[in-house]
Amino acid sequence: MNPVTTITLLIAALIFVVALLYSTVGHAGASGYLAAMALFGISPLVMKPTALVLNILVAIIGTVRFYRAGFFSWRVFWPFVITSIPASFVGGAMTLPVPVYKSIVGIVLLYSAVRLFFSASRADQNETTPPPIVLALIIGAAIGLLSGLTGVGGGIFLSPVLLLMHWARTRETSGVAVAFILVNSIAGLLGHVSSVSLVPVQILYWAPAALMGGWIGTILGTRVLPVAGIRRWLSLVLVLAGGKLLWEVIVLLLHR
Repeated sequence: MNPVTTITLLIAALIFVVALLYSTVGHAGASGYLAAMALFGISPLVMKPTALVLNILVAIIGTVRFYRAGFFSWRVFWPFVITSIPASFVGGAMTLPVPVYKSIVGIVLLYSAVRLFFSASRADQNETTPPPIVLALIIGAAIGLLSGLTGVGGGIFLSPVLLLMHWARTRETSGVAVAFILVNSIAGLLGHVSSVSLVPVQILYWAPAALMGGWIGTILGTRVLPVAGIRRWLSLVLVLAGGKLLWEVIVLLLHR
């Protein structure tokens, strides 16, 4: 088998697994797609728009499924998204030097790993309060900018904030996060729409893999499903990929 085809299919398999695992908890998997591509040395110029396209596909499925299951709260959603959309658009329009981009994505992946690992056995909140509007606007802008810059939807950052601040219950957090991911991914892609031309032809394999994974994962995610073990294993993959990117940055700096 041609080596390029082998790599394409391996990445497709990883994308399927990532989409399935992430979508169970209301995420679209961008940080996981970035990890899968990083592990095989895909160019950062290709990684960002490709991750956003896959994110949009999976987030559409998740948004519809969690909304129909009654796990979406407009009251929690709107103050974050008002500022995150324009910030994500701006972030998507910005092109960073490769070492800077790899550093940011590496840190994002490591943060995601820690977040997934330590939230694996969290307890749900019995009482929640609406997020203060001003604070939500500020947080939404910060997450949106980072989302556009790195090619992730921002749900990996929004979810722990909602849970730690007792602004939403666990499954409600999933419903809000996946809708947040959808709008930010679209805004980030529109912010640098010309980058769509960089999406490789391999997307013909990767998109169906993401759709199938997202379809199965959201079915599981809207029902009772223990995900503690899954999140811990997934965090290991993100640590490896994030560490790989940061190591490449260190090597680049040492050889200057």
